Amino acid sequence: MFTTGQLIFALLFFLTFVIVIAFQYRKDRNLHRRYYKGTVWILIAFVGFIALLATVKFMFM
Repeated sequence: MFTTGQLIFALLFFLTFVIVIAFQYRKDRNLHRRYYKGTVWILIAFVGFIALLATVKFMFM
């Protein structure tokens, strides 16, 4: 389906992308801690809401 060159390029691109993202996150970690405190609760509420919708859907299906 893919040539060997395409697979090598995809693997190298993915690894480079992950390394760059990790480096940038480490660089900005202190800013994120200062300005985005409490955002984990927003994520938990969002996931809980989606779970509630899925539960209601399967109960009335």
